[in-house]
Amino acid sequence: MKKIDKSVADAYFREKTKYIFIYLAIWLVVSFGVVLFAESLQFTIFGGFPFHYYMGAQGSIIVFIILLFVNAKVSDKIDQKYGIDEKANEQLSAGRTLDH
Repeated sequence: MKKIDKSVADAYFREKTKYIFIYLAIWLVVSFGVVLFAESLQFTIFGGFPFHYYMGAQGSIIVFIILLFVNAKVSDKIDQKYGIDEKANEQLSAGRTLDH
């Protein structure tokens, strides 16, 4: 199996962790921030429902699903940036060896 240099691995996990905290902050604001400021968000959307009610009922779930897709795309780019190749991992899991 291909070895990864410790400094590269540390930078990789630092960048992944940074993005995880960003996603969690966005999700926290969407899920709880809207509820905390519900009184000041007194406007309606989609069929007359109040904005804070919509975000509590469906909006936070939709944002969470969008964050999942964004995380997948960003993680793929980070993997490519640091040379963690998914196809190489598939070859290794199939019992083949890499010729690096």
